Amino acid sequence: MKTLIKVDLNTPPEEQDVIHNRWHPDLPMVAMVEPGDSFRVECVDWTGGQIKNDDSALDIKEVDLTKVHYLTGPIGVKGAEPGDLMVVEILDVGVLDDFQWGFTGLFAKENGGGFLTEHYPDARKACWDFHGIYTSSRHIPNVEFAGIMHPGLIGCLPSKELLDNWNKRERELFDTDPERVPALCTLPYADTAHMGRMKPAEAAEAAKEAARTVPPREHGGNCDIKNLTKGSKVYFPVYVKDGGLSMGDIHFSQGDGEITFCGAIEMAGYLDIRVKLIKGGVEKYAIVNPIFEPSPLEPRYSNFLIFEGISVDENGQQHYLDVHVAYRQACLNAIEYMKKFGYTGEQAYAILGTAPVEGHISGIVDIPNACATLFLPTDIFDFNIKPNADGPKTEVTPGTDLAKA
Repeated sequence: MKTLIKVDLNTPPEEQDVIHNRWHPDLPMVAMVEPGDSFRVECVDWTGGQIKNDDSALDIKEVDLTKVHYLTGPIGVKGAEPGDLMVVEILDVGVLDDFQWGFTGLFAKENGGGFLTEHYPDARKACWDFHGIYTSSRHIPNVEFAGIMHPGLIGCLPSKELLDNWNKRERELFDTDPERVPALCTLPYADTAHMGRMKPAEAAEAAKEAARTVPPREHGGNCDIKNLTKGSKVYFPVYVKDGGLSMGDIHFSQGDGEITFCGAIEMAGYLDIRVKLIKGGVEKYAIVNPIFEPSPLEPRYSNFLIFEGISVDENGQQHYLDVHVAYRQACLNAIEYMKKFGYTGEQAYAILGTAPVEGHISGIVDIPNACATLFLPTDIFDFNIKPNADGPKTEVTPGTDLAKA
């Protein structure tokens, strides 16, 4: 496979002009391809090398999240025009030779937090070793599983109109509670913006409005869909001339929801992709957000424990068909269960963020409780984690835990 864009893991990402960390319609293309072309794109990890393979979570606590995500691109597709669909086939996803490990972080509440930040507010880290398609961690014993490698973040450049809409609606949300920790959203922040190949004066001005890469939006972005692995296909709306495809935040594995925020196993890696165009596809198919075709390849776990959650929060308060509350309860129920076998809460939390767990909205009509479920594959454990008449036995090596700050 021809490598279209290479990155240097030993050079800071902000010194590499094939990388950017903001969305803006005027970002210059770093490469041009023809419809039908296949090529390889290399990516740094989402933090740009801020996290190390060690036994301290101080780097997780102090990571500068205003710099992320570092993305490779944008790549232009000749002939792409606003209103077209860019068809991106993911042919392969892999690990770079110089980055044969990954990391998972529980972010401190004051620095991003996570889905369960009220329960786990402190920074923690797990480092993972890769063994072909399998992974294990010295910080989480008795667990090994096959990964579903995928890009957490991939999308096309927004138009100026779309960018202005993002900034308006997100500013309105932020202003409802501007002192909230963690913040309700991440607004433009020029100081750490890296605008790729923009000329300095133009970049300084554009950075004031350039969108942060944290959430998914209409153009794709940080969708964190674990099944978007090799063999899958994405149809992206095109908003600017040439499209401007960028990608990064590659994961070795992830559970549905990536609930710890840095919940996947993050890594530097590569994507082999093929691009095509459907002219006028946005109108033809009434596309608002990208649509996806899953891969025929995935780890085939068939034995699960399924944990249920409903729209009643930890304080016993009833909510109306609140799926967020219901999924949180399913996760908390699974964590409490795993603690009975010797895992700490942080270890169990990390397992749910990294292993190929499945999250489902199982019921959304039965007022007042939505029902969310979490499917925990039992075969990832090297002991029997299923309920039995003898009760749970402590199987996990005593004294092990995630790295602390």
